[in-house]
Amino acid sequence: MFEKQLKIPEPEEVINEAPLPESLKKIKAERDKLIADVITGKSDKMLVIVGPCSAHEAAPVLDYVERLGKLNLKVKDKLVLVPRVYTGKPRTRGVGYMGMFSQPDLTKSQDIPKGLKAMRELNLKVIEVSGLTAADEMLYPSDVHYIEDLLSYFAVGARSSEDQLHRSVASGLDVPVGIKNPTGGSLEAMLNSVFAAQSGQIFKLNGWQVKTHGNPLAHSILRGASDGCGNDTPNFHYETVMKVAEGYKKAGLKNPAVIIDANHSNSGKKFKSQIRICGEVMLNRGYDADFKKIVKGFMIESFLEEGCQTEDVVYGKSITDPCLGWEDTERLLLDIAEKA
Repeated sequence: MFEKQLKIPEPEEVINEAPLPESLKKIKAERDKLIADVITGKSDKMLVIVGPCSAHEAAPVLDYVERLGKLNLKVKDKLVLVPRVYTGKPRTRGVGYMGMFSQPDLTKSQDIPKGLKAMRELNLKVIEVSGLTAADEMLYPSDVHYIEDLLSYFAVGARSSEDQLHRSVASGLDVPVGIKNPTGGSLEAMLNSVFAAQSGQIFKLNGWQVKTHGNPLAHSILRGASDGCGNDTPNFHYETVMKVAEGYKKAGLKNPAVIIDANHSNSGKKFKSQIRICGEVMLNRGYDADFKKIVKGFMIESFLEEGCQTEDVVYGKSITDPCLGWEDTERLLLDIAEKA
């Protein structure tokens, strides 16, 4: 039984209330090209998608991305920094905090209409305060249209990577879409999803039959795997990455690219291990030109304060998965830039 609660506004309504100003459209276009050039190999810079596990409150997120914008000025010759502004949060058991899009005020009940407006307003402010455009997870494909004109990167999560609608919507986007390996770790399933996203599709979306022409910027994200007993297995190592490179070649995929997710099952959610993982990947990039060519960058979970908390008490501390603090993050990004 479904109980109707609140009418969801159409994307056009939300966009008209908070349009992208002309002054920011140039920034968006420039950022889209910077990031796309990394994926296609036109640029040898590294892409780093970095930020909190979930953007649960606007103020600390904006403080964080403002710092990131200043750091970007120091590393922009080597890195393309993309703030991780995740406004939806997948839940392993399907319950708990679902993200800003669902609950824009943690002290109140879920209100998706307000949440859709809040996540759009937040992403506009992100560009204003940092000069950077953000990344978000495509948790619900129908939400993409509320913010796709503001974002320069989308990720498809491990629980969604084999879903037909996620893959089809990814095929219609004009910006890079990273598709994670499923939680079980199948590289074949991940590459099949990249193939689907790079291919043209005809499908049903928001009351329409729509046609896409494929997204050549769709690519892989290695996030580690978890077996049926909950044991984590990393997949950022040299051997696994080169298997993915072989898979790209066999499938005839465009723009072979791998992003290493330094947290989740790669780190066993031991957030400090992200530093070690990035270090090992950078060593392998220095060791093998083919590894360097396909590994385009990292996903890193980071916030103002390290760790996590169950309730929003400490300003700038994650209420979901644990994150690196700002000091460690700054050192890590400077180190990656030096070795890139």
